[in-house]
Amino acid sequence: MDSKQNVGSPDRDRINVNEDYELQYWSEKFNVSREILKDAVKAVGTSVKEVQEYLNK
Repeated sequence: MDSKQNVGSPDRDRINVNEDYELQYWSEKFNVSREILKDAVKAVGTSVKEVQEYLNK
């Protein structure tokens, strides 16, 4: 489970598309819709770096 009190590198390096606030944050950060973000995570996994590289193609 995603704990907002337990923040740090593991929490910042992964995207949890099951959390609405994370969907909102990352979709705004990458300037994409939530659906595109979900598709990217489905394609390459939850790593922020991998998702960013996928979206920049």
